[in-house]
Amino acid sequence: MQKRLLSIPQLGFVVVTRALFGAGVALLAGRRMSPKTRLSTGIALTLLGAASTIPAVKLIKRARPSLLQRFA
Repeated sequence: MQKRLLSIPQLGFVVVTRALFGAGVALLAGRRMSPKTRLSTGIALTLLGAASTIPAVKLIKRARPSLLQRFA
């Protein structure tokens, strides 16, 4: 696994995209809310998380390797 250097805002963006996707899937699998609300919110969060994954992957691929890997 390659280590990459990301700034705090970049790392935050990647974490939020994963959290949105996970929250959407959890809502779709859960049973505590009304079915209509759970389904609409779950689908929206899952699609938003999935759509924002593409820019997050591009961001990580463009990031520089860590200092330890560059000089190893």
